[in-house]
Amino acid sequence: MASTAAGASSSGEVVAVGDESNKMFTLISSDGESFEITEEVGKMSQTIKHMIEDGCADNGIPLPNVPAKTLSKVIEYCNKHVVVDDNNASASEKEDLKSFDAKFIAVDQATLFDLILAANYLDVKGLLDLSCQTAADMVKGQPVEGIRKMFNLENDFTPEEEAEIRRENPWAFDL
Repeated sequence: MASTAAGASSSGEVVAVGDESNKMFTLISSDGESFEITEEVGKMSQTIKHMIEDGCADNGIPLPNVPAKTLSKVIEYCNKHVVVDDNNASASEKEDLKSFDAKFIAVDQATLFDLILAANYLDVKGLLDLSCQTAADMVKGQPVEGIRKMFNLENDFTPEEEAEIRRENPWAFDL
């Protein structure tokens, strides 16, 4: 992978030195923290990619729905995947990426949900797939009450409504 070279302009903004693929951009989290990323990393997010292509990224890209803690995790994921996510990746690189993903996604439930929301908002398909699959695996085989407890969901059905639902959809309660 080519190294990224960047310098600061007199206005303090980061500008690329060298070819276009090394251009740097600033992401600004919902809590005001700034993160520098390469264009290559930014384009892993369809949301950021469109902002770059539309010329809306030169003064920083505000991400009002993504706090710094979550944004740093998204950037970590994208930094790793931008290196390996291509057709020329070797089998060992792909295996290393699987291992990275398994460790990366081993987070608490709140962080997982934050990653799902951020991946959806930023349209980072690989991260959205990984985080949603992890959430799906958490509920797989769980009874309804267990899922309600896991997600802190209140049962707002009357006993009669719940009985009717159980009659109409018995397969959903066979665990």
